[in-house]
Amino acid sequence: MTIFKKFTIAAIIGLSSLHTSCTDEFAELNTDPNRLDQVSPGTLLNPIIYEVASFNTERSDAFTFDLMQVSLPFPSVSGGIHRYDVSESAGNSTWNTYYRWLKNIDEMEAAAEAVGDPNYKAIALTLNAWVYSLLTDSFGDVPMEEAGKGDEKIYRPAFNTQKEIYTKILADLETANTLFDPTKTLRYGTDILYAVNTSGTNANQLTVDKWRKFCNSLRLRLLLRVSNKPEMNAAAKMAEIVNNPTQHPVFGSNDDSAILKITGVTPNISPWGRSIDFTNARATAEFFIGNLNNFDDPRRAKWITAATRLNPATNKNESIGYKGIPSAFAGSSTFDYTPSNMLRSLVEAPMISVLMTYAEVEFIKAELAFKGIIASDPRTHYEKGVKASIEQWGAVMPADYFTKATTATHTAYNGTLERIMLQKYYALFFNDYQQWFEYRRTGLPVLPKGAGLMNNGVMPVRFKYPTTVASLNRDNYLKAVQNMGGDDINTKVWWEK
Repeated sequence: MTIFKKFTIAAIIGLSSLHTSCTDEFAELNTDPNRLDQVSPGTLLNPIIYEVASFNTERSDAFTFDLMQVSLPFPSVSGGIHRYDVSESAGNSTWNTYYRWLKNIDEMEAAAEAVGDPNYKAIALTLNAWVYSLLTDSFGDVPMEEAGKGDEKIYRPAFNTQKEIYTKILADLETANTLFDPTKTLRYGTDILYAVNTSGTNANQLTVDKWRKFCNSLRLRLLLRVSNKPEMNAAAKMAEIVNNPTQHPVFGSNDDSAILKITGVTPNISPWGRSIDFTNARATAEFFIGNLNNFDDPRRAKWITAATRLNPATNKNESIGYKGIPSAFAGSSTFDYTPSNMLRSLVEAPMISVLMTYAEVEFIKAELAFKGIIASDPRTHYEKGVKASIEQWGAVMPADYFTKATTATHTAYNGTLERIMLQKYYALFFNDYQQWFEYRRTGLPVLPKGAGLMNNGVMPVRFKYPTTVASLNRDNYLKAVQNMGGDDINTKVWWEK
């Protein structure tokens, strides 16, 4: 099945604006007799996957990279996200994009129920949990139960608390796990996440199995996110998942990872119309490169360019290895070299767009083992996570990565959560907002604080609500703000408190 760059099916009734409902007569007069009254769940699946995944990939660069010291604007005289200068409108595209596609996911689930297809319903529940988790972790309390119900004349939706949202999506993932049925075909086309890369006599079973693994892996991620809230009983639930892989299968290899392969064949194209826009006026951050240098890491060559410095004797730029610039540097700072930059090939098709990886699952297990939640060796999971991340990006895992005399002090597992989270940071490279979310959960990795930091040097923890929401859904907005304790980039969400 093909997907279309611009979609008209199931357009969301805007949450941040009011809409006048049509009269019954108007609706009847404007009914197109040549259009289908219903869409199949397969019609909606690929547009949802592509549009949300590609948006997330773009946001990794536009926001997460700056905030989490991966790469940053260069030159940059003042302000900017890397200096914790997060504008009032920084989250607008996140709010609007996620709600637009959540409406389509809702339509997909309804279509799956209408035709009695458990696999498509399970996939819809998984996608809904995925997008709502991104939305609530970005803002905190958000509309859910009443969201996208303009057709029911609900134009000012009430907000749900983040606790309510997490309770609902975690329950939905648990339900979805029981719905997946590999004996039934995905009969409404080939999905672009898994089925296009699966062949053979058991292709359908493998595709459904991988979706089920994504469902349970996502549940692990979200349970870990709320694990400091005793009422969520997250530790016991995570142990149950890990200890019973037959009933709760999770990613077991890179082949299982939820990674969209963007082919470059229209409409499955790169989010960047011009790859030069990805690297123009940018440089890689010193923190990001410095650790990779300490690791002597093979991912460097897959991600970044070498820095150069002008040699006065030859009047030529010469490579000085991989070297970045400090994040939040003082506006007057000057550098006598051209710093490393991201490789344009990262955003040139064929490329990948990451939803969730096997490497992340192994780092989750490493943390659970470190904390004694599961009876396992954290070192084993840590090393599997590192290897998976390196190989995911097409590099070769060095046999001596953890033992090489010159790098082992930086790469070998040392019995600390800091070491696990530092490598997890690299495993979450280009994975929407996950580096930011995990930093907010753990305070790791420890990021250097540049001289030009704003916001009193405090890492922002959320986006402000769009101003249209504050003005057009004011009563519910004010209730949410009161519950959260403010509408500020420093207002912690429920699972952070």
